[in-house]
Parts: sequence; C-alpha cells; structure tokens
Amino acid sequence: MGKIILTGDRPTGKLHIGHYIGSLRNRVRLQNEGDYDKFFIEVADAQALTDNFDNPKKIRDNVIEVVLDYLSVGIDPDKVNIFIQSEVPALTELTFYYMNLVTVSRLMRNPTVKSEIGTRGFDNNIPSGFLNYPISQAADITAFKANCVPVGEDQLPMIEQTNEIVHKFNSIYGEVLIHANAVVPESAMEGRVPGIDGKAKMSKSLDNCIYLSDSPEEVKRKVMMMYTDPDHIKVEDPGKVEGNMVFTYLELFVSQEHFKKYLPEYQNLDELKAHYQKGGLGDVKIKKFLNAVLEDVLSEFRKRRKYYEDNIDKVYEIIKKGTEAANEVANETLKEVKAAIGIDYLENDNFLNEIKGKFNN
Repeated sequence: MGKIILTGDRPTGKLHIGHYIGSLRNRVRLQNEGDYDKFFIEVADAQALTDNFDNPKKIRDNVIEVVLDYLSVGIDPDKVNIFIQSEVPALTELTFYYMNLVTVSRLMRNPTVKSEIGTRGFDNNIPSGFLNYPISQAADITAFKANCVPVGEDQLPMIEQTNEIVHKFNSIYGEVLIHANAVVPESAMEGRVPGIDGKAKMSKSLDNCIYLSDSPEEVKRKVMMMYTDPDHIKVEDPGKVEGNMVFTYLELFVSQEHFKKYLPEYQNLDELKAHYQKGGLGDVKIKKFLNAVLEDVLSEFRKRRKYYEDNIDKVYEIIKKGTEAANEVANETLKEVKAAIGIDYLENDNFLNEIKGKFNN
C-alpha cells in the first residue's frame, strides 16, 4: 500500500500563522511533492462540538472560514480531498466500535486529554464525547488507512492511542487496520509558535494571533504591539533577542530575499540580531521589517482567498466532492471492520446460510 495522508483542523475559528508554520505549510509541501496515493484534509466539526455543544453556530460559521484558509495558503482541491467530518457517517460508527477496545482509565491517562481537561476547566464534569476524542481521532485515521499523519508534538499521544486501538483490533479480529506514522514539525518552534504577547502558544482563545485572513492594517497593528525586550527602552540600549517575538517571527518567516528587498544594510538575520544586542537598533525599525516580511507572505494568501470568496459556489463544490471521496473510502473500511467483527449480517449470504444450517438440520 502506498502513502495515504490524513490531517485536519477543528473549525472553532479562522486559522492563524501558527497553524501555517505548524501544519499548513507542510501540507502544501507534501501536496506539491506528490509522493502519496491519497491525501485527505478533514474539517473536524463533530470533534469541535465535544466542547462547543452549547454553541453549534460557532462551528457552523467557521467551517467555510477554515476551508477558505486552506485554499488561500495553496491547498489544491485537484490534489487533496477536503471533507467535513460530520458528513461521513462511517466515522461515527467506527468510533462506536472502537470504544469497546479502550478503557476509561486509559483515556484519562492520555496526556493530551489531561491537558485539555485542565485548560477547559471540566474538573469532574467531563462530557463523554470529549473524553472519547482520541477514539474519534483513531476512527478518522483508520477509516482512510492513513499511514502518514502530520501532527504537532502535542498530538503524539493521540497517534499512540490510535495505534493501540489498531493493535488490539487486529489481534482480536484479524489484520484489517493500518498503523499510523506521525509526521511532526522539524523544530519545536514550528510546532508551537508563540503568541504576539510572548505567551507560550498562539491561541484563538488568548486573542494573541495574527490570522491568515487579517487585513494589512490589522497585521501592522498587531506587529507594532508585539512583545519585544521590556528593558530595551532607548534605541542605544542593548537588547535581548531571546523571548523577543519580533526576532522569533523573523526566524520563522524571513528569507535572504527579504533582506535584499527591505533591509539591504544587513546581510542576514544574524547581523540584525548582533546589532540589536549591541545597541543602536530600535524596536520600531525591526517591527517595520517584520511587517514587510509578513505582508510578502500574507498578500498572496489574501489574493487566493478573495478569489474563492467571490466564487463561493466553487468552494461548496470542492467540499462536496471531497466529502464524497471521503465517504467512498471510509465506507469501504467500515465494511471490512464489520466483516471482521462478524456483524455484517445483511451484506452477503453468509449469515443467511448460517441460520439456515442451524435451523434446517
């Protein structure tokens, strides 16, 4: 079997540059390399409902926003199937069967689940749907027999639990499911892009994001308010680059061409850092440089997004086509799973022949 890629996002809001660095950029690279047989990107609306069940409109409103973000960064619908999770019923049914293979105590030990429970303040009032989140992810991955799953490092426990389910299922029912291989960002910084306020992670809930769809004015406003070095008060003061968000973002986005185009007096980022550390380089200048760099990247995204916003019927057809393709594959896996368990009663004549043999003798 060749390479099958599955990845996705929860539609709880528009995607930001942290998503781009951590996953979207890698998806475009994988897509353009073409070293795969099938590529699926899931809009995980059903999973998003596990902790937004009282506000389904939030999910509904953001499904199309997430798809527009995918298309804006260069995801090609001719190469990748973009689908909506809740429109693939086989995923729910697979989740139900896999629930029998996992204990509650094992789910509670999942580091990602433990962390999210604390973040959301569930305490002892944990929605069962949320607790089963890893099982739902296992259903998503195994339904497409994905053996290449790009994730952040914080999602590695989910892949581990998926493979535990695969192993247990196969050991009981036979070799049907495929083990998943996680593909993580090359560096820790790519996997966890900090917020503009210097907090550990860029997060929609913390409102410290630069969104892929932000206007030039909004991007500039956010860059100019970015956390730098609080002790770098005067231009001539020496400054620290560690923990300075402007330099952190430059490391992620800047290229040699950006220096030639916008800051030719410096050869590279090391020279810029050295000048800042020595003193004599103000925060405003480096922020203006970062803004120009981000605009180079985001302006292309805005152009693509505007095209699809003006042709929203095409976006609907992209989602519909991708979801149809997802259903075709997931339904086939579901058939194999049910046959392996022995609950495919009406799928063939085996069950009829069994009961005939039992009652006609």
